Amino acid sequence: MEALEARRAEVLGQAERLREQIAGLSEELARAEERLARLQIARETVEEVLAAPSSPVPGTDATGGGASGVAVALVKAEAELDVTVMSPEYREIIALFATSGAAMRCKEVCQHLGLGTEPRHVEGMRSKLKRLVERGILAEPSSGLFKVDGRKQGW
Repeated sequence: MEALEARRAEVLGQAERLREQIAGLSEELARAEERLARLQIARETVEEVLAAPSSPVPGTDATGGGASGVAVALVKAEAELDVTVMSPEYREIIALFATSGAAMRCKEVCQHLGLGTEPRHVEGMRSKLKRLVERGILAEPSSGLFKVDGRKQGW
């Protein structure tokens, strides 16, 4: 009977170790799937930016930047796991700047994206654009004027 009890305890210990391994592997799998999903978003965004027409947005001046530089910035943001930049709102803003190549003010960005031009929309957009400046994707050459910043990324 003792031998049976010892064998039972051994198998219980083995089962517990296997449960712990499964839990660890499940967590690792979830992290890998999350990274994979973000990489897919990055790929789709880069393809979207590169496929967009390169003509400027009407009513703006084309002043540098470009889709290829923005694509590099998006890939860098994904590599750094920057979920802010990879969010749909930011992707839309980045795509606008990439396709227009223009320097724009917050209110213009709101108009091009079909948002309201009330102060709450403009100020919300300003904070998003400032975040993109902090990440080296946009530059603010003069107060309130934003454009693609190729200098910081080496493009």
